[in-house]
Amino acid sequence: MAVPWEEYFRLALQEKLPASSRKIPEQSVDHFPPVLRLLEKRQELADADRGLRAQKEVFQTTRAALKERWEQLEQKEQELKGSFVRFDKFLQDTEARRNRALRRAAQERLQADRREAEALRLRAQFEELQRERARLRCRLERLEPCARLLGRVLEQLPEFQEIPELVARFDGLVDMQAALRLTERQRLAELEEARARLQRLRDAGQSELLGQGQQRVQLLERLEAARERTLRWESKWIQSQNTGAEKTLLLGRTRIAALNLFQLVCRHKTHPPALDIEDTEGQLEQVKLFILDLSAMLASLGQAKPTPAC
Repeated sequence: MAVPWEEYFRLALQEKLPASSRKIPEQSVDHFPPVLRLLEKRQELADADRGLRAQKEVFQTTRAALKERWEQLEQKEQELKGSFVRFDKFLQDTEARRNRALRRAAQERLQADRREAEALRLRAQFEELQRERARLRCRLERLEPCARLLGRVLEQLPEFQEIPELVARFDGLVDMQAALRLTERQRLAELEEARARLQRLRDAGQSELLGQGQQRVQLLERLEAARERTLRWESKWIQSQNTGAEKTLLLGRTRIAALNLFQLVCRHKTHPPALDIEDTEGQLEQVKLFILDLSAMLASLGQAKPTPAC
């Protein structure tokens, strides 16, 4: 860290001055003459100036050496940076070569595994072919008598020129027999299914006949109940008609009686009310009022009748 020049010179001056001159007792100041004190101060200033110049030269030398050292350090830093860059590039190249080598090794291992698997597959296929060859040889030895027999049969059948034609004909007959057997099994299965379907239809028909019989019985019972209800309601209807006729006759008589009473009331009134001949309720109301008025009149007459003297 840089130190200010004023602080630096002050510290250097304090270091150059003797200890006796820095700490002079106050009681001895008056014993020196002013001229001596002035000379002493000048001497001190000259000594301090020489010391400061010497320290300045040392400081300049030290500063130049430090600057040169700093430049050397910067140069070394640049060289180290270049070395780091080259070393980093070297590491990257090494890592790239290592990765390429690892990839090549992995590819080579994969190819080796594939070759080994292919070799195992070919070895197994070869062994399978050897077993197939042995099996075919055994079959050929076993069929050799059959081939001689077919040769003798071919001599007896002039319509076949070679053994494969006879074998093909035999295979065709075998296939036809298998097809006929398959067709027979299918027809038998269809026949069994038809029989089962017929039996189901018979069972369903019988069940349906039973159900229809039960339904017929239920319908007959419902019809009989409906007939009974009809007779009962017809009797009630006739009874209600008779009762209605009686009530109608009674109503007619009642209306005629009410009309007669209303006419009798109108004969006793000075201003009879004008009511319709069909207004039976109004007529009865007028009769009621007339009876009430007549009752009140009779009551008033009974109260006004004088009592006999004793």
